Amino acid sequence: MRKKLFLTCLTLIIWSANFAQKKEITLKEIWNGTFSIDRMNALNPMNGDYYTLLNYDKNSKNFSVDKYSYKTLEKVATIVNSSDLKEINSISSYSFNLDETKLILGTNFEKIYRRSFKGTFYVYDLTSKVVTLIGKNIQEPTFSPDNKKVAFAKNNNLYIKNLTNNTILQITNDGNKNEIINGISDWVYEEEFAIVKAFEWSKNSNYLAFLKFNETKVPTFSMDLVGTQNYPTQQVFKYPKAGETNAKVTLHVYDFTSQKTSKILLGDYEYIPRIKWTNNTDVLVATTLNRHQNNLKLHAVNTANKSVRTLLNETDEAYIKINNHLTFLTDNSFIWTSEKDGYNHLYHYDFNGNLIHQITKGKWEVTDYYGYEEKTATIYYQSVENGSINRDVYAIKIDGRNKRKITSKIGTNKASFSKNLQYFINNYSSATTPYIYSLHNKNGKLLKTIKDNSSLKEALNDYIISPKEFSTIKINGNELNMWMLKPSNFDANKKYPVLMFQYSGPGSQQVANTWNNSNDYWHNMLSQKGMIIVCIDGRGTGFKGRDFKKSTYLNLVKYETEDQIAAAKKIAKLPFVDAKNIGIWGWSFGGHMSTNALLKGSDIFTTAIAVAPVTSWRFYDTVYTERFLRTPQENPGGYDDNSPINYAEKLKGNYLLVHGTGDDNVHVQNSYRMINALIDANKQFDMFIVPDRTHSIYRGKNMRLNLYTKMTNFVEKHLINKSQSLTK
Repeated sequence: MRKKLFLTCLTLIIWSANFAQKKEITLKEIWNGTFSIDRMNALNPMNGDYYTLLNYDKNSKNFSVDKYSYKTLEKVATIVNSSDLKEINSISSYSFNLDETKLILGTNFEKIYRRSFKGTFYVYDLTSKVVTLIGKNIQEPTFSPDNKKVAFAKNNNLYIKNLTNNTILQITNDGNKNEIINGISDWVYEEEFAIVKAFEWSKNSNYLAFLKFNETKVPTFSMDLVGTQNYPTQQVFKYPKAGETNAKVTLHVYDFTSQKTSKILLGDYEYIPRIKWTNNTDVLVATTLNRHQNNLKLHAVNTANKSVRTLLNETDEAYIKINNHLTFLTDNSFIWTSEKDGYNHLYHYDFNGNLIHQITKGKWEVTDYYGYEEKTATIYYQSVENGSINRDVYAIKIDGRNKRKITSKIGTNKASFSKNLQYFINNYSSATTPYIYSLHNKNGKLLKTIKDNSSLKEALNDYIISPKEFSTIKINGNELNMWMLKPSNFDANKKYPVLMFQYSGPGSQQVANTWNNSNDYWHNMLSQKGMIIVCIDGRGTGFKGRDFKKSTYLNLVKYETEDQIAAAKKIAKLPFVDAKNIGIWGWSFGGHMSTNALLKGSDIFTTAIAVAPVTSWRFYDTVYTERFLRTPQENPGGYDDNSPINYAEKLKGNYLLVHGTGDDNVHVQNSYRMINALIDANKQFDMFIVPDRTHSIYRGKNMRLNLYTKMTNFVEKHLINKSQSLTK
């Protein structure tokens, strides 16, 4: 008995000594790159079994585009090196023409919005080694399929450079800032439909289809930017807020034979979020949506005779979200994804719009489509079939038979397939495993591990790390996904303050079996200071079916807030939770949520941090907001009943409001109006207004370190220290 007791004590002593040697994560380490992931550069699949990477040599300070074999992962050639180019000192981007005999090289990029930028671009001929300037301060240069031309945009107009004689043809002349845009999307299309390039070559290079945005009647938004000069500058751009006038978008086709541009009439619509050429060289498919975004049409446009017919018409009681999965096969039948059976699945249609087969079925969602291998009639896709917090890659015949999972590890698997679909590089991670990049054949057989981040995992062994505990919690009749992070020295007999984190936006997900981001490290740091972190995906979040996601329709933030409040009250009943010290925080949509939760849930939440929050959906853009709420004119209650500026007097707890004044997405107007409402209600609060920063509040030396230090101090003061003083 004594021997057993002695061994137990010895084990505890050894465990305590090992534990004492471990160190806590610091804010400085989170933001100085200590926990950086060793990632693979974005690879571009080539014809055959090859891919290319853009590499940078720190010693020579040269950039190179290098060619690799999928079979061996070894470099087989250097396509181009900046040291051999007199005209180009650095390479920021590259793209091949179809037969991979030429490259477009980009440099001197200047960011515009989230996805858009302009720069200087050149054509590099792989055979002659000749470099030819396309243009400076241009956007989205794109080879024609016949390799003879490059289309690009500059100053809101479209141009064609003829690579045979180096002449440039301007095909639009009416482009003007804040009035007319040709071939490049406006702000709201870029942000909400995720497109910048709004032009497409036909397969025979005879036509260039493009969208024209007439912004003349769109209200103008302006932001003063402090900068470094004596006087601020002003950023002025067209931004359609909910209920306001959108840009009038029209479809046009330039014919190289006649050298004329034709306007294509598509009937009644509000948006043209996608255009795509079929394998018929004269037929283009344009996707349109009505303003409510619940009536989608695919229009088959015959550019030879300008006739238009409806290929597919899909409707929904709520809304239809746009994706990039439309794929035309050799016979012009096409693959399409839809939620029409209640879950997002793959469908196969003929070119008359008749359903051939629903390819995937079940109470789970297809989350990505990778491609179709015609020779074997096989589709490759990603789904949450193995649980909504996980992702796996599958292969299935186009007739829905012979489905097989080709990834094996539980967690998040993302595939990057070769162009011929014979290989894929799997990007795998889980909540306990940093990113592993591995090469597989199309059947999933592991051929080689490329990067495994073992050095990061080994380094993390020196730190005190608490694992996420995944579970579900029943709230308002739904089983909600949840994770909880407890201090490593957790004692069930003690009581701990709680900080809840969420985003909660429609179709989003925060409870996922994937590797840490910066917030996860911050949460772990806070946890080791003596608190519990909780994350719950409530109603409206994604990957659990159409009805769960769209249950918040017309009442954005109402049910999401109710779920977070109810969850906090349920968590407060746990014996190890300090029910008097529960906080919540979030960014953007999550900042709106944390503000609402503190005001409407003042009987449970004592503290909230809101970073770059929407405070009224009346201030946000048309496409996103009206998708979920319709217009303010149609649904004023949906906008105002859950806007915190309308019940600022309910504030009882501790509130920190953070916003960047250069936020072109969620304008600082949101926080300014919230500040005024709180002042009118004579409420005290904390705020951190950051000059010129955009929605990410990232740019500048020590910006994130400074921000997270402020948030840490706020959490320590109002949750951790208060809770500890109460338990002493």
